[in-house]
Amino acid sequence: MATLSYRSAAKIAVREMRSSKGKFFFVILSVAIGVAALTGVRGFSSSFRATLLNRARSIMAADLSARMFMQPTPEQQKGLDEIEQQGIEMTPVTELLSMASAAKTLDPLLVSLKAVDPELYPFYGEVELSPKASLRETLKPDAVAVADDLLVRLKLNLGDQLKIGNQLFRIAAVVVNEPDRLSGNFAAGPRVLISREGLEASGLLAPGSHAGQRFLFKVPKPAGGAPISDKAVGDLKDRLVKLLPESQVVDYRETNPALTQGLDRATSLLSLMSLVALVLGAVGVAMAMRAHLQQRLDTIAIMKSLGARSGQIIKIYLLQTLMLGLLGGLLGVALGVGVQLAFPYFLSKFVNFETDLHIQLRTVLTGLGAGVLTTLLFTLPLLLDIRNVRPILILRRAVEDNDDPFVTAIFRKLRKNLAQIAAAALILAGLAAIATTLSDSATVGKVFSLGLVGVLAVLLAASAAVLAGLRWFLNTTRLSLPSAVRHGLANLYRPGNPSAALLAALGMGVMQIMAVYLVQQAVVTELHISSAPNLPNVFLIDITNDEINGMRALLKSQKSVTSEPELLPVVSSRIIAIDGVPANQAKLSNFPKRMLQSINLTWSEGPPPGTTIVAGKWWDPKETQPMVAIGQRTAQRLGVKLGSHITFAAQDTQFVATVGPLIKSDGQHAYSRAEFILPPAPLKGLPVVWYGGIHVDPARVGELQRALYAAYPTVTVINVAQALETVRSVVLQITYVIQFLAAFSIFAGIIILASSIAGTRYRRIREVVVLKTLGATRARIATVFSIEFAVLGLVAGLVGIGFANLIARTLLVRMEAAYHFHWVWNGAALLATAALTVVTGWVASHRILGQKPLEVLREE
Repeated sequence: MATLSYRSAAKIAVREMRSSKGKFFFVILSVAIGVAALTGVRGFSSSFRATLLNRARSIMAADLSARMFMQPTPEQQKGLDEIEQQGIEMTPVTELLSMASAAKTLDPLLVSLKAVDPELYPFYGEVELSPKASLRETLKPDAVAVADDLLVRLKLNLGDQLKIGNQLFRIAAVVVNEPDRLSGNFAAGPRVLISREGLEASGLLAPGSHAGQRFLFKVPKPAGGAPISDKAVGDLKDRLVKLLPESQVVDYRETNPALTQGLDRATSLLSLMSLVALVLGAVGVAMAMRAHLQQRLDTIAIMKSLGARSGQIIKIYLLQTLMLGLLGGLLGVALGVGVQLAFPYFLSKFVNFETDLHIQLRTVLTGLGAGVLTTLLFTLPLLLDIRNVRPILILRRAVEDNDDPFVTAIFRKLRKNLAQIAAAALILAGLAAIATTLSDSATVGKVFSLGLVGVLAVLLAASAAVLAGLRWFLNTTRLSLPSAVRHGLANLYRPGNPSAALLAALGMGVMQIMAVYLVQQAVVTELHISSAPNLPNVFLIDITNDEINGMRALLKSQKSVTSEPELLPVVSSRIIAIDGVPANQAKLSNFPKRMLQSINLTWSEGPPPGTTIVAGKWWDPKETQPMVAIGQRTAQRLGVKLGSHITFAAQDTQFVATVGPLIKSDGQHAYSRAEFILPPAPLKGLPVVWYGGIHVDPARVGELQRALYAAYPTVTVINVAQALETVRSVVLQITYVIQFLAAFSIFAGIIILASSIAGTRYRRIREVVVLKTLGATRARIATVFSIEFAVLGLVAGLVGIGFANLIARTLLVRMEAAYHFHWVWNGAALLATAALTVVTGWVASHRILGQKPLEVLREE
């Protein structure tokens, strides 16, 4: 036969596609749904993640923050100037305590001053003022913006004069909310915002003052409007850590533990969903193409009889595969873009959702490329099988050998054909490369790739074991089983039955879908806890021991307080040695040594609310020896571990405490402010002040402030209700998006699996004809097929669900989320898999029963 050009091969491929439109429907459907899910999920999650990161930046008011407790040295200032010259914006924020008084009465009040440059601050978000105005217009050199409790305490109004230092300032506005309220100090005293020029004019910045300094940094956006990369932020953070070793450098992802946790888990889950959509589409393509090529064996044998070479035939079907992949990919991209645009509309029904949604060309091209590539990868072994088709197949049907390449035949083929080995390795390598490219989470990409290889190996082994076990079982029981059951079970390993392929496809699909469901359920449960509406949003500082009982009674009587108050005792202390090394000689990591002189200790018999033990175990409630539980991050900065010893000094008392458990706080409770927790006994008798955390209706915080000021004027009220509502709304958005995208991914996966099962209908036509010719009734054939479908579903479900739990457990452990095995969920998933297999099989095959044998035989 003459050389077959690509043009001629393409014509033959197109002609065959036109003549078998129904058979190619499942291939195009599988590719389209997989690409649509991938494009829709990945495109929307990319826009949503960018929106989330901008919200997180607004909570810090910058990309990074470096907190210092002294002025930069000349060398450090030079380094900061160099950073600014490279296009990175920088602005200082100075925070200090000072006395303020009304110009008329001169009643003194301790206030928390915050000096900013209104031309630059904040880089993200906005300062909410009342009356509504911009900070730039309001914060003039002779004006200040104050918290509403200052007006209550000093009996002042807007426009009155406030004396700070040696200067009088006009009260121009009330501060309703600051974007970085959670990032700043929770200092005693009402907030006063002042311009940097005003602070200098006040004369408070004298040498030796204890003003704290925060430098805020904004990384410039890349050209083309692309979002700021995490790498750019990370590189700047590393540079600042080296430049300012005594400072605390944090980025926008660390402003709030709940937000950080939500962002990290959302990234991992969205990556997982993208990968699942990709592989499920590939599974559907493999099954549909397998059924198609098996149907074309006669055509291939005829072409070989006429002199066509295997390479020429492979060229035809390779081009056909690429056309199908491209056609399905283009349809999938169109559907994915539509889904991406529809997501915000549906989500707005549940939550106030706003996102800067735009169609990303990169996401579209990635989805299209991934669809075509996975189609090609998964049909490669089937294309290579063309070389083994012999012309005699026209006269001899496959009645002796099992043509299933997934079970016994695969080992023979691998031994005889190195190309099959290379194809299998190429599939795994290609999937791993795609997973690495698509995944925004390295952990998810790695676990997913390893899990995919593992489940394939187990499913292949399970297929061989199940089919071998059925042979043995039927040979042992012989005629003791009902004939329909015996026939249905034997039908699983009949020649030409794609049982093992279906087991592998179903098992893998069930694993992917169930893994998404289990992981998102665990993550959403924890996110609901961290965004609960009764978490503390108002904090109380400096409650004396004599006031604590009265404070409890007052808070209980206030209708605006909607949850049980959280009150913790605080003992002022300092660290004088770490593992025997004096504090001034200790090697610390981003922990200013002067902070060792101001350490707050508290006590608790058990783990406080919102606390997770990372390492070690909590002490017995009756423990009398000095033990200390330390925050994991603080322990890293101090260079201590389990069993280390820290020498504390409180008043005239010194004691050495052994580091017990390392803990991690969710940042949502009063105890989150305590990094050092001890048993009650070691701190007994020491002077104590109390801090509190309560949840108050955000609209009635002012009412509570007035009641507290009237009864306890020395207690400072820190109102972060608005800031925490911002965090809570972001976490709730993450929760709804995760649930919505997971539901979409699962729905798309079920459709793909259903199409994979339905794609085997063409292989059953000849079997139905033979059975009808031999006298089988429709009821008998229906029973046989139902048993076959049910067993396939149960076996695939059992293996897939087992691996789904293994993958979910691995991912959740690495995401530091709790994993629980749910018997009800897993049992329901197993039954649902069997039901899906039976129902889908019959929806696709019921028409076959109505065909007359002669109609099919005439086509042979």
